[in-house]
Amino acid sequence: MSRTRNEPFADRFDVSGVTADGAAWLASAGTYPRSTLTLWRERPDAPVVLPCGAAFDVVSVPAVFGRRMVDRLWDEGPGSGPVAAFRGRMLLFAAPGTAQRLPSLLRWEELSRTAAIPPLLCHGNGDAVTVPPLLSTDPPTSGDSRWLVAPDTRHPWLPGPEILIWAAIRAARSAVRISIFPPADQDAKVYDVSRRR
Repeated sequence: MSRTRNEPFADRFDVSGVTADGAAWLASAGTYPRSTLTLWRERPDAPVVLPCGAAFDVVSVPAVFGRRMVDRLWDEGPGSGPVAAFRGRMLLFAAPGTAQRLPSLLRWEELSRTAAIPPLLCHGNGDAVTVPPLLSTDPPTSGDSRWLVAPDTRHPWLPGPEILIWAAIRAARSAVRISIFPPADQDAKVYDVSRRR
């Protein structure tokens, strides 16, 4: 029997890239993983609320800054764990315990007082997050809720607080452009003096 592209738990879910193993990992965060998997089999286009703290923590950042962080993680660092977009924010899935430790690291580095790093919302033990649907629709019907880096294994690598603070610092530095020269006067006459003797 051949599997179609839209069949739940086929090799990959549609464009989002969530695999059966990735769905099993996400479902393992909940109290009743088999019920969650059954729901996804019946409605793979349904977002689900999952608890944080056991299988993963989530760091929620504004979308533009989150994009800069993910770019740093992939271009200069070890990569990222699963990443989702939800209501104008990016959800970076992190190792359990990150939500408790990351705010302390930010305070210790005195970065929470600077405007360069926006508030990072950390969801850990006792919190829950809405994860995007496993199947993406064309065009998306649930706003901008979608997977950017979809879970694809039962044991994905998840960055810890040290990796995420490194990415946040790098992202903040890339956003700040400091120049020792005053801004150019757009009405100034410019002469080419390179050929003068």
